[in-house]
Amino acid sequence: MAFHHQRRFDESAWAFAVILLQPALILIDHGHFQYNCISLGLTLGAVASICLHRDYLASVLFCLALNHKQMSAYYAPAFFAYLFGKSIRKKNPIFEVMKLGVAVIGTFLLCWWPFLHSRTAEAVLLRLAPLQRGIFEDYVANFWCASSLVVKWKQIFPNTVLAYLALFATLVSFLPSVVQQIRSPSHRGFLLSLFNSSLSFYLFSYQVHEKSILLPLIPASLLILEDFSLYRGMILCAMFSMFPLLRRDGLVVPYIATFALHLLLLNVPFLEKSLSHVKERQHPSLKYMSDGLLFTGCLIDLLYLLIEPPPRYPFLFEALNSLLVFICLVLIGLHSHIQQWSATSTHEQIDADKVKMN
Repeated sequence: MAFHHQRRFDESAWAFAVILLQPALILIDHGHFQYNCISLGLTLGAVASICLHRDYLASVLFCLALNHKQMSAYYAPAFFAYLFGKSIRKKNPIFEVMKLGVAVIGTFLLCWWPFLHSRTAEAVLLRLAPLQRGIFEDYVANFWCASSLVVKWKQIFPNTVLAYLALFATLVSFLPSVVQQIRSPSHRGFLLSLFNSSLSFYLFSYQVHEKSILLPLIPASLLILEDFSLYRGMILCAMFSMFPLLRRDGLVVPYIATFALHLLLLNVPFLEKSLSHVKERQHPSLKYMSDGLLFTGCLIDLLYLLIEPPPRYPFLFEALNSLLVFICLVLIGLHSHIQQWSATSTHEQIDADKVKMN
């Protein structure tokens, strides 16, 4: 019994350290100086509120995150699906949905009130949809960038058409995750839905930035004790996908240092016994994929630093890096969707009687 409690403490302390010392967030917020910790922190508060059955507080916190950084919309389908799926199982579903609507609309009115009486409201709204910037910039590891090696999207379609294509692809990608949570809302399914929804936006939405990989990385971090292979694959994808950006910022040394220390943290020698059953839950396919990604990604980074690309292909290494990470993200996404749909067993679903009592 004492060993069991000690093991649980070691697991929790280790997971807490992994989340706090996540190198991708540290490098983006404190190296690239794109501050995401506020919106991500508010989102984590909303997730914690969901787990504590404080749905109205969760709605307010998520709306604050969304108004602080519109990138938080990557999580919106998961929040909607879970809260809607839970509400329709209560005694008065219409009334429950209305109460959530009041919380959401009230929070938005509070945030937007200063702009409603000024001439800056239109300018703010235009900033939320920068269509003129194109479907992607640089070499982000998503579908549009990776496939542009073969299909020159920007030359074939105008930005407005590409925006609709991106919207359609994103909706189709996260739809199964939303349907599952409406049908069978559960806390584990909600975390997986957060991951699947945000990854869908990263892979298929319009005008994705390299730092957007932080959004699927957060729910993957929260699932580390249940699916270590999911987190390991995601942190590798996040770090390798951001390397070209961090290199331009002169952050190669911090990148190597934080990356190496994090990999060491994931394999702490003196916690091997306590974390053995966590590591045993790794899915073989994701484990082998992550091993291959680690080797290949490090090789591309090394070539990127030491060798000049051919004049005819000045962005060769960025393109290879983008394609490699994109393929791995697709495999991870397929895995997580399968995991979410398998998270519908009776013991994981919300107790219907308890929901009705609330």
